[in-house]
Amino acid sequence: MIGNKKVLFVGGKGGVGKSTSAAAIALLHARQNHQTLLVSTDPAHNVGDIFHKSLNNQAMEVYPHLDAIEIDPTQESYNYIQTVKENIRGTVKSHMQDEVNRQIDAASSSPGAEEAALFDRIVSIILDEGDKYDTIIFDTAPTGHTIRLLTLPELMGVWIDGMLERRKKRNETYTQLLNDGEPVEDPIYQVLQKRKERFSAVRTILLNNDLTGFIFILNPERLPILETAKALKLLEKHRLQVNTLFINKMLPLNMEGEFWRRRKENEKEYVSWIEKEFPRQQKCYIPLFETDIYSIPLLEEFAKHLKESVITLTEHS
Repeated sequence: MIGNKKVLFVGGKGGVGKSTSAAAIALLHARQNHQTLLVSTDPAHNVGDIFHKSLNNQAMEVYPHLDAIEIDPTQESYNYIQTVKENIRGTVKSHMQDEVNRQIDAASSSPGAEEAALFDRIVSIILDEGDKYDTIIFDTAPTGHTIRLLTLPELMGVWIDGMLERRKKRNETYTQLLNDGEPVEDPIYQVLQKRKERFSAVRTILLNNDLTGFIFILNPERLPILETAKALKLLEKHRLQVNTLFINKMLPLNMEGEFWRRRKENEKEYVSWIEKEFPRQQKCYIPLFETDIYSIPLLEEFAKHLKESVITLTEHS
């Protein structure tokens, strides 16, 4: 479920405990001496706060056998644009270069530019840095952002196919009319082809259930249940299967007082809804803690409860 995957994506509604759960999963792997990388793609990063480390775009050790990264979308977008400019350099005449760069800079502020840059970094981490780690865990942004991110390989693959086809026709025309039948060198076509191959490789990994797992976190409350149900259906359309749910912040059984009794009764109704709404998903129930998880000892305690929930679930599955 969570112990035998190379890549794990942890998603869910804002405020349900994604970062804590992702950090706890990473801690469990690290404590088994698995070299683990925890990557936060959420602009509102929490991973560094949990480990009391100032993280950035480069991997830093936060616990034995555990490195962490907080991806900066703005920095990644800048790096992405610089790479595009470098790829274009030499393919246009020098007097046009400044205008091309202005057009690229304008495109960098368009909707989806940061997500494309962020996904490029995720592709790089999985394909280029993956060999250094036994497990890579992605702590993602709230649900809508996660869905757009995970479906980008498919969407961008279609877009690149269209671009390649247009470049191919253009090159064939140039070959026949301008180059006496000799094939035309086209660096842009080569760049697009390489990107297509990388997106295809990552999509293959995402669709491989033996390599990749998707975990959604929710609380036993109405809105998280509704949002999770919508997310799972959208991801299924792209053949991405979420097989595990963590139901976080479960109230203790021995609650005293009318207020807490009513809250517990309400929670039971939501748990019943969860069981009916998600019959195919494995479900781990995690108790509400007395305090926020703001230190490594508290995270270790959270990870202990998570491990016990997983063991209990395995024994009854």
